[in-house]
Amino acid sequence: MIRLKTLCLFTLICCLFLSNITAQESALIKIDPARTIDTIDPNIYGAFVEPIRTVVYGNIYDPESPFADENGFRKDFIDLIKELNIRNVRWPGGNFVSGYNWEDGIGPKDQRPAKLDLAWKQIETNQMGTDEYAKFCSLIGADNFLCINGGTGTLDDARNWVEYCNYEKGTYYSDLRRKYGNEEPFNVKYVGLGNEIDGPWQMGQKSVEDYCKFALEAGKLIEIIDEDIKLVASGSSLYRPGNKWVDWNEYVLDQMVGKIDYISIHRYASEALPGGRENDVFSDHMSLGLEIDEKIETTQASIEKAMVKSESERPVYISFDEYSPGFGGIRSALLLAQHLNSFIRHADIVKMANITMITGLTGHSPEGVFKNSLFHTFNLYSNNALGTALDVYTDAPTYDNEIFDNIPYLDVTAIYNESEKKVIVNVVNRHETDEIETKIDLQAGKYAGKATAKVINADNLDARNTLDESPVSVETRQMSFKGNVIQHTFPAHSFTQIEISTK
Repeated sequence: MIRLKTLCLFTLICCLFLSNITAQESALIKIDPARTIDTIDPNIYGAFVEPIRTVVYGNIYDPESPFADENGFRKDFIDLIKELNIRNVRWPGGNFVSGYNWEDGIGPKDQRPAKLDLAWKQIETNQMGTDEYAKFCSLIGADNFLCINGGTGTLDDARNWVEYCNYEKGTYYSDLRRKYGNEEPFNVKYVGLGNEIDGPWQMGQKSVEDYCKFALEAGKLIEIIDEDIKLVASGSSLYRPGNKWVDWNEYVLDQMVGKIDYISIHRYASEALPGGRENDVFSDHMSLGLEIDEKIETTQASIEKAMVKSESERPVYISFDEYSPGFGGIRSALLLAQHLNSFIRHADIVKMANITMITGLTGHSPEGVFKNSLFHTFNLYSNNALGTALDVYTDAPTYDNEIFDNIPYLDVTAIYNESEKKVIVNVVNRHETDEIETKIDLQAGKYAGKATAKVINADNLDARNTLDESPVSVETRQMSFKGNVIQHTFPAHSFTQIEISTK
């Protein structure tokens, strides 16, 4: 009996020892500023807005709010969102735009018709129209990314809308804009040629052949009006077994390479979860950055194939113009970081991205807006993660789930900002409970021996910020190191951005 107890105790000690070794498993990150991917396009820090429920009417535009300015916009929201330095805003949809008549949303507001929006089964008052969306973009310092109605809309609708927005004067629609109070053109820089047109949920769903016929002609007319506009083709959003979405994209690219500048990706990564959006397993959510990588790399391969076939010299990039990391808490903050890491990791092909929705980047209450978890993550990236994306080597502990194998617990990107003489390292620790000790090997360059780490974390995975409390916040720490090696421990379920000064 004594021997048995001794054996059991020995086994328990061994198990605890081995468990501790696993928990303390270390990682290695190697960074060389000479191993570059491409310059990060600031347009990856864009946003998307569509009049669904209170997104527009209430959170952005609300003339009855005590926070409203003279034009009806929420001053509290605009003042806070300006801190994020959002580069472009895609509007006005989304599924909404596939049934939208843009002319309903211009002119005197008391004469604008209320219409039934079939996409979201709501009444659209048209109080927020083209002039208001353009004004909103100017207030926050963002470029206009207009998405035309590729569903129920016509070629005339598309060309007239762009004429209204961008032609200076002397035509019916440009003079109409001037009559309604906007003498200067809106300078729309990007035009999406429809939204998710392959989806059966879309008003005016089209076959790929019919879509290309429409989009090619619409793009041609738009470019006659303004040859500087960049055109975005509608990539597939119909992710079903069999991967037919790839076939749609390849047909679109075969037909349209040489006539477009981007193809869109829309992907709400939570749809890939086992059990769908009801899945609440933290480690499953933390693997979804790989889903974004996969969609980008598959689409990039299709682009490269089409470019070779066409021999066109007009490059085509990816506009990842709808994605969502969820709407609050540390989990969403970390998943947003993984999306942005993926865009940075693919800086050579992803040149624009738009988070759904712009209003999700702040918290909302009757007493005003506040900084939620997404705000903090987006802010660190949009204001700091600029420069040249680097090809980073990461050796970290991994795990498997039903979706992916060999998921690294550390999701890492690095950027060299030559003008500001710094290297930025972005690290998500996907592990729910364990910190990860890490050696960061700066393989080339000279460093000042000082770094600043900004950490987003929370004690409670379900904690959400409110107007009065901020359990998800940014903690700043100063670091010192010698030579070209930094030893750092990344806390469990955290995002860390390290700014390293170079000489």
